[in-house]
Amino acid sequence: MAKYKQYSYKQMVMLSVSLEDQIVPGTLEFAIHTLVEERMDVSRFDEKYQNDETGRLAYDPKVLLKVVLFGYSRGLNSSRKIERACRENVTFMALACGQRPDHSTIAAFISSMQDEIVPLFRDVLLVCEEMGLLGGTFFALDGLRLPSNASEQWTGTHGQLRRKKERMEAKVRQLVEEHAEQDRRDEEGSSGGAPTGRLNREKQIERLRKKADRIEKFLREHEPKYGPRGKEATSNVTDNESARMWTSHGPIQGYNGQALIDRKHQVIVHAEAFGHSQDYSHGPPMLDGAKETMGIIGHGEDYFAGKILTADSNYHSTINIRTCEQMGLDVYIPDRFFRKRDPRFATRRRPKKRFRLEDFRYDEANDQYVCPNRKRLRLDAGRVCVDGMVKRRYVADEGDCRGCPLRVRCLIAGGGKRKCLLVPIGVEPTHLLRRMAAKVDTPQGRRIYPQRIAIAEPVFANIRAHKRLDRFTLRGTIKVTIQWMLYCMVHNIEKILNYGFT
Repeated sequence: MAKYKQYSYKQMVMLSVSLEDQIVPGTLEFAIHTLVEERMDVSRFDEKYQNDETGRLAYDPKVLLKVVLFGYSRGLNSSRKIERACRENVTFMALACGQRPDHSTIAAFISSMQDEIVPLFRDVLLVCEEMGLLGGTFFALDGLRLPSNASEQWTGTHGQLRRKKERMEAKVRQLVEEHAEQDRRDEEGSSGGAPTGRLNREKQIERLRKKADRIEKFLREHEPKYGPRGKEATSNVTDNESARMWTSHGPIQGYNGQALIDRKHQVIVHAEAFGHSQDYSHGPPMLDGAKETMGIIGHGEDYFAGKILTADSNYHSTINIRTCEQMGLDVYIPDRFFRKRDPRFATRRRPKKRFRLEDFRYDEANDQYVCPNRKRLRLDAGRVCVDGMVKRRYVADEGDCRGCPLRVRCLIAGGGKRKCLLVPIGVEPTHLLRRMAAKVDTPQGRRIYPQRIAIAEPVFANIRAHKRLDRFTLRGTIKVTIQWMLYCMVHNIEKILNYGFT
């Protein structure tokens, strides 16, 4: 017969645990503990607490910051999960010194860090600078689109939301009529027993009325949002600062987390979240924020002058390129057709597509456009409205287009006697964009630009895969930016651990 060791759950066990011994040098928890205690100015939180004379004692911000940073490093982006870890995980217990903050305290601490998050991020970045982790010669700008705590079912234009409310109200009227008809049958005695589904109908009517009232209140308090082309953009009832974005996994309702990354050790020098997916306007705020940050940690205003910056084709816009050149950056931002111009694919057969605005060269001196067949298009109308967007119209001579061998790629199929080119007002002539495209097409440009992938992509892979940030759990641009910067701080602290001190 088999024999087993005896055991009893009534047995008493006394465990002697030193909290300090659990924070082992060379680990991430040790790096977080050391930085928060010695290098991060947490006294900025003192003004938030008005309990010096009355009120209960508050949790030390150092304790809360440690458990939040360590929780994010372990993929715990929920305040309830962090609360549970502080009760069950020895490392969390050590960082919290045996204290057990509840999820409400943790969530309120994160959401209220609007004034402290940027200085704390700069404290960590200053340590990176002192340890020589910043190369300061080559940077990459990129973004990560993630869903947020916003329901896609509550997304739509004001007209779509209004029609949704009307459908709910119509459904309520239908249910009320069914309810009244059932009552009439009960009074006539035609129905035996209690009305079937009466309670369910009442609950459904209550839910639909609340939803309709919520949409009505939203439409009354918020104005429609419009995109850069003058068309109405979608709004969201649960979080109107979020945006509907398209990703490789389909549409999401969320935010775009941006990061400016140094090449040497992939340290993030500036981070911010935006409530719109298009990157054509993210350059100025990101570069201005990075410039201010580098100035605060001891560098001059011309820190970025002469430095290399790369970004993908989503950033290929006049405002981004002009901002980079004004700061003296040696910038490389390709257009979306740069791979098609790669000489390595020159012999590849491609279908002949229609000409675009980018295919017409702008003559700034004469305010004219030159077509691919070297014919000129003159200004015909200074302001025309097309699809809700104001544009300038340039037209070619009918005789130039009549016998043109390229007319099938230029004019409307089955009609059209001459080319009409519409240029959006506010979009500067394409000479700046053309100059950037030509710069990327040079051998030096094709050598420098591909390095962007090795700089930016591992950072987002670390945050999304290793840290398991698959969605923002907060609402509003300010709170989402706080959460995004906390994750970027964890990434930088890991760099300090791996390449700085142990």
